[in-house]
Amino acid sequence: MDTRDGRHARFLNPIAITRHIWQYRDLIRQLTWRAVIGRYKGSFVGLGWSFIHPLIMLAIYTFVFSTIFKSRWGVQPDEGRVAFALALFMGLITFNIFSESVNSAPTAILNNVNFVKKVVFPLEILPVVGFLSALVNALFSLIVLLLGLLIFNHYIHWTALLLPVVWLPVMCLSLGCSFFLASIGVFIRDVGATISILTTMLFFLSPIFYPVQAVPERFRFICILNPMAVFVEDARKVVLWGRMPDWPVSAGAFAFSLAALILGFIWFMKTRKGFADVV
Repeated sequence: MDTRDGRHARFLNPIAITRHIWQYRDLIRQLTWRAVIGRYKGSFVGLGWSFIHPLIMLAIYTFVFSTIFKSRWGVQPDEGRVAFALALFMGLITFNIFSESVNSAPTAILNNVNFVKKVVFPLEILPVVGFLSALVNALFSLIVLLLGLLIFNHYIHWTALLLPVVWLPVMCLSLGCSFFLASIGVFIRDVGATISILTTMLFFLSPIFYPVQAVPERFRFICILNPMAVFVEDARKVVLWGRMPDWPVSAGAFAFSLAALILGFIWFMKTRKGFADVV
């Protein structure tokens, strides 16, 4: 990829990417709202499902893991059995930001072919819309989780305020992969099915249903190489356990995510001119 092209080399600066996307904020807001509302179009409850669904899932996780499996996360000596369900739910919320974004990305352009023919339409906002839709769902689930913490623990750690910092690299990685997959998905239609398999594999290789300590020592390097494992663990630390993130590891994961965002966006901008020829 030739980044010497002046038109795209400026996007090596993440601030330039932010400014470029920000100028379309009104259009992004409208499309994101339409995507969020459209998910429940025609239902009686409508947007209320955004709260009801995570609430039901949290109740199921709590019952299954605290009553049937009697599972413990083993992080705090006095933790209750409900803590396992909350830890699981926090991991799912964080991972789903990434998984929902990248799973929708390969069809982001294909589902909006009418926009491709419009020369003035900024196609680069379509992966952003898919990402923001996933982020909105995560925020609804987070509200349910915080309510669960208040009900079961009667308090929320102040370190939960650091969650946006922990989620920032998750968002960068999600957007970077979404830009890349949205472009590749136009030219290779099998990408959608392939990425679904890969995200499922990554899901089980990330410490969602189990703590990192449960991974045998000889396989623990997988968690070190897996940035989502770092993000999931840091999200639990700041929200559930009142601990600070592992800053050096988090910094490395953030650098990787930022590089993915920059390269993914440049790739999309350089390949978008070929979309009209294949859709």
